Amino acid sequence: MEQLIKIGFDNHSIASGKKTEALFQSLRELIVEGTLLNGERLPSSRKLAELLEISRGSVNQAYDMLLAEGFVRTGRGSGTYIAYQQPDYGLGRREAEGADIPLSSWAKRLQQAQSHRPSEAAIVIAADEVSAVGIDFSFDVIERPFFPYEEWKSAMFEEIRCSLDQPKKERPGTEGYYPLREAIAHELRRERGIIASAEHIFITNGSMHAIALLCMLLINYGDNVVVENPGYSGIRRAVEVAGGSLIYGNVDDSGIIPEQWEGAKLLFVTPSRQFPTGVTLTAERRKLLLEWASKRRAVIVEDDYDSEFRWGGRPAEPLKALDREGRVVFIGTFSKTMYTELRLGFAVVPEALREPMRLAKYLLEPHPSSIAEQRALAGFMASGQYLRHLRRQRRVYGRRLQRFREQAKQSLGGMFRFAPSDAGLHQYAEWLGQADEYETLKARCIQAGVKWTDGSRYWREPSKVGCLSAIFGFAHLSEEQITDGLKQIAACWEEMLAEKR
Repeated sequence: MEQLIKIGFDNHSIASGKKTEALFQSLRELIVEGTLLNGERLPSSRKLAELLEISRGSVNQAYDMLLAEGFVRTGRGSGTYIAYQQPDYGLGRREAEGADIPLSSWAKRLQQAQSHRPSEAAIVIAADEVSAVGIDFSFDVIERPFFPYEEWKSAMFEEIRCSLDQPKKERPGTEGYYPLREAIAHELRRERGIIASAEHIFITNGSMHAIALLCMLLINYGDNVVVENPGYSGIRRAVEVAGGSLIYGNVDDSGIIPEQWEGAKLLFVTPSRQFPTGVTLTAERRKLLLEWASKRRAVIVEDDYDSEFRWGGRPAEPLKALDREGRVVFIGTFSKTMYTELRLGFAVVPEALREPMRLAKYLLEPHPSSIAEQRALAGFMASGQYLRHLRRQRRVYGRRLQRFREQAKQSLGGMFRFAPSDAGLHQYAEWLGQADEYETLKARCIQAGVKWTDGSRYWREPSKVGCLSAIFGFAHLSEEQITDGLKQIAACWEEMLAEKR
């Protein structure tokens, strides 16, 4: 007992610095937790004072505090005893800690949606394989060797300095920092042909934040919602958690295939650059989607995740630029053009959604986060530094894509069929061989120090024939690494063929 009291006393003494209070708190915790049981005798004040190296007066004062709160009792000349009986609710302590707490239907759907995700083992390579991978074509690997660090640090420092010098500086509303929304509106008009006012733009913590908010606002339990197949798994999970029933719109080399989708009034689509295939939705199909939305009085959520990086062909007009009825929500992010840790995205909403979106965002985030980053990014864009940075990225990434295409044609011909794509930072390729061959090739390549992202996880039925695919990210690799990596994949394939002969 004495040793337990001393440990608790030392911990509380360090935290509070007050000897009497520390002893009272440590004893009280041991009693309430059931470590010191009802009827047990506490050490005498003399013995405890010697053990803890404090005065007897401090010990007696702590005992008196416990007595006043009913945790101990005293007997004349017989000492101090625990006088606290733990409540008995019919459960043992260990059982109570694992109590069955009823969850809302939303929480249950969240758990179910998470359980459908691929296991970590299916997404990342085993820990003992990580060191062996020298060339990683995974599309979500980010490298920023030419990011304008000094300029960005200066912009951030200036905002932090101003906020400290002006502590009563007006905070932006829940919609986000207005100058940043103005800068985004200007950029959308210049780059994408989208005419939108700052009042219709909401700053979010990345694109997934916007998607989740829209699902909360637009989906009732049991509603049919159309998503792409293959498509971004985060959208599927958000729809399921909101209670929506998924309808899968199949994708080919011209983008999502329009259908009537009876009963659906919400569609999530990536028309500028389909994820993950990278194909562009044709003009005819864009027209059909807008006609469907008009006929069904539906909403289309247009997710534009990396089409800033276009390498050829005429840029396709976003659905938002073609929308004449206010049925399209446009979502964008700065994760690719700036850096992933900058959790800033945005949503351009039609007039009918402005107030619902404001109220929903205010409920979850009364005061917008990342204010310094929002202010800094607004200045970064207004100064022209963002555009210069974007142009440099396009030059460098464009050269790397050219090298990837040239080398892939030489090394991977006959193994993969690459989906047509004129934009983005990854290339999607369908496997042309057998399923067992694909799995063997992946394992061989990892052993040889090369890996890529498995595209099958983005399909509704990942085991179905035709869904086997690879996603090759190239933006973070040098031209030499791209060449070496693709040659190594080809070499592993040649070894497999040789073993069959």
